[in-house]
Amino acid sequence: MCEAGKSDHHSAERCVDFPVSVVLPAGGTGERTGLQTPKQFCTFLGRPLISYTIQAFESMPWIQSIVVAVAKENMDLMTDIIQRFKHRKVRAVPGGSTRHRSICNGVLALGEEERPAVGRPKVVIIHDAVRPFVEEDFLCKIAMAAKEQGAAGAIRPLVSTVIATTSEGYLDHSLERAKYRASEMPQGFTYDVISQAYQRCSESDFEFGTECLHLALQYCGTNAKLIEGPPTLWKVTYKRDLAAAESIIKETLSRSACVITGGLAEAVNLADALRKAVGALDMELDIVPDLMGDNARCLLKEWNFIQVSVSHSCLSEVEAILVALEAENRALLHPVVVIWVHFSRTDELPVSERAPTAITELASTAKHRNILIYGIQLKQSKHWERSASRVAEIASALIRERSPALVGQLLQA
Repeated sequence: MCEAGKSDHHSAERCVDFPVSVVLPAGGTGERTGLQTPKQFCTFLGRPLISYTIQAFESMPWIQSIVVAVAKENMDLMTDIIQRFKHRKVRAVPGGSTRHRSICNGVLALGEEERPAVGRPKVVIIHDAVRPFVEEDFLCKIAMAAKEQGAAGAIRPLVSTVIATTSEGYLDHSLERAKYRASEMPQGFTYDVISQAYQRCSESDFEFGTECLHLALQYCGTNAKLIEGPPTLWKVTYKRDLAAAESIIKETLSRSACVITGGLAEAVNLADALRKAVGALDMELDIVPDLMGDNARCLLKEWNFIQVSVSHSCLSEVEAILVALEAENRALLHPVVVIWVHFSRTDELPVSERAPTAITELASTAKHRNILIYGIQLKQSKHWERSASRVAEIASALIRERSPALVGQLLQA
């Protein structure tokens, strides 16, 4: 558990105490992007778009399995993505000729789960493969509402006024925008509701329908709970959206970090001070004593780690982070930043003569695994808040810039 301040991640896991699985329909051709490659398989920052979406769900421990429904001709490609990016909760199934047929195939696959330990879920989340920005707190709300109501869906305010036209191309009437909302993803259903809806729906629904919530209402009498979602629910539709997604991913990499304290009081105090300081820099920190047990989830969630060491200059704690990352077998296409903050008391020597050389050697080895190691030396002083703010500024800059030139350096705060 967190030492101070419970993260959304922990609160979400506490409220979702039932099995939840995800279906990602990914059989589209992406015609509107104007690209030859379907948009879900377009690559930016070295990773296909669909891999980002999968990774978002895999980072949530309460999601038990993910089924991706893809066109038959892309099954090999999807299998390669699963293996190359080390996705462990995922399996691919053949999609259908329409969106509803693909979703139906995914739901049926959950009912025929090959892994006995996983079993049939209580709630099924349906989400677009090209919506990579999934907020855990909001997904928790959808899952909980689906369990209680049978169905739940995300909505957003309409941006533009909707009008109807005549067959001759003239204005017929317009809708009062305040009364309507845009239906978005994710949507959640109890397994029984969504499976029965697909068993009972017509061929016309399979061929021309798009709204899963409507099927639940029409064929199961289940009226979905509608929850207004965050702006991040947008999906990649056009070519320009790929550039926007890349920009958001880059920004996201630098907005959070996990601070490991070792459970020592002085390290915890420094971590708390850092949390307050980085708040002004638009960053969030999780604070944990170690990366064992439940805290190991940070290894999947975070791309940045700050190890606070007190009263000694040994780098064994940093080495332990590297071992934990290696054991997690995570595909590290984006550089992971590990910052060693050595906090020494006033009556101690700052660091041993060996420390600068040791951190340089360790950083040189880790760099080949796409892990960037930096060091910050902080000596206890009367100006505690000022020192913590300085460490926060340096750490934030290192995480944001990921500067190769400073890798292995021991900076003074």
